[in-house]
Amino acid sequence: MCEPFLGTWKPLPSENIDDYLKELGVGFATRKVAGVAKPNVIISCNGDIITLRTESTFKNTEISFKLGEEFDETTADDRKVKNLVTRDGHDPHHEYNGVLSQLQKWDGKQTTIKRKIAGGKLIVECAMNNVVSARVYEKARGLLPPDK
Repeated sequence: MCEPFLGTWKPLPSENIDDYLKELGVGFATRKVAGVAKPNVIISCNGDIITLRTESTFKNTEISFKLGEEFDETTADDRKVKNLVTRDGHDPHHEYNGVLSQLQKWDGKQTTIKRKIAGGKLIVECAMNNVVSARVYEKARGLLPPDK
């Protein structure tokens, strides 16, 4: 189900992160810290529970969820959100036939976060209103993958 996503991912250069965070309502100081953070992402599965852990020198976060089931989260920027993650179907432009789509809702607002595998890289596309950003990660080499 989530096999291609499993492992530890190291960040590559990102696009438009500051504008996206601004659209979310994140304050100036937090945006600047987030802009220089180079978070590793660790994705693991235990049965039908998927865990996404983000680790950086500034802050670590972790969410665990089942596909298709709503869950609560306090985000790294302290928003209290409702999340729903689904696996979208076949995308002929990517070698993995699936995209993990996350919908976050809070205070009458919403954003989408789509994770997909392309060219052996993890692509994370975030969108709110007309602002879109992308973070790209490569699989970490020489590190043990997390237990399934």
